[in-house]
Amino acid sequence: MSRSPVHTMCDERFANQRRLSEGSNSRAGDEVYSCTECQKCFSNKKYLTQHMNIHTSKYKCSECGKCCRGRGALAVHIRSHSGEKPFECSVCGKRFRQAGNLTEHSRIHSGEKPYTCHLCDMAFNRSSQLTIHLRVHTGDEPFKCSLCDKSFSQSSDLQYHERRVHSNVRPHSCSYCGKQFATVSDMKRHVPVHTHAKSFSCRHCSEEFVWRSQFKTHLLKSHNEGTCFTCHICQKKFTHRCYLQRHMQRREGVKPYAEECVVLSGTDLAKTASFSL
Repeated sequence: MSRSPVHTMCDERFANQRRLSEGSNSRAGDEVYSCTECQKCFSNKKYLTQHMNIHTSKYKCSECGKCCRGRGALAVHIRSHSGEKPFECSVCGKRFRQAGNLTEHSRIHSGEKPYTCHLCDMAFNRSSQLTIHLRVHTGDEPFKCSLCDKSFSQSSDLQYHERRVHSNVRPHSCSYCGKQFATVSDMKRHVPVHTHAKSFSCRHCSEEFVWRSQFKTHLLKSHNEGTCFTCHICQKKFTHRCYLQRHMQRREGVKPYAEECVVLSGTDLAKTASFSL
């Protein structure tokens, strides 16, 4: 399933972030160039010409038959068959098929987050992360389960749901006790029962924890970390306003609402330690 960027003014979906920019330009009054084959529109004649190469099969993959818009795009696509990843991160050694993917990855090491949500203060190092985050505000959940009424904002969440809820296949086994799990993440959460490995380290002090829930509770109680936004109906608390908004949107017939930000301390922190973050 694809994760298409959405134009925030008209909700139209685009194939990628560059196409989204093209769509934004066309709405700013630029001349529009339309494809006669599929009616897609472009703000630049060069983009239309490149797009037409897909219909004419000028750059066609000999392995799978996929048609690309240009020689460079075809070269990148062929790497998906050959497994070639010529772009290597100088910090961690991870390799990528495209230079752009390496650029985005490098921001993880530098801490750079150039993609900022215009509706809240959250920032991201990848444009795709911002696209997914915007669904918190819009309530958009385009990935629907074909076996139940559940829907999700990310395709990965849908795939996880299908494996965990609707599949009897449990291919991941615990090496200590043999218990089987539907997903790798479920299995990894189970393993500390045997190892007691402390995988969560506090950035404020030397404390370490086996479970994420213990780690989150420690941050709240010991370091007052967690400016909370509270649901005025059920009193559930959230670390960001946008998460509270999503929670309220899911309550049928209730409009998004956010109480004032409250920094918890002392007795209040102890009372809220059991809330999920």
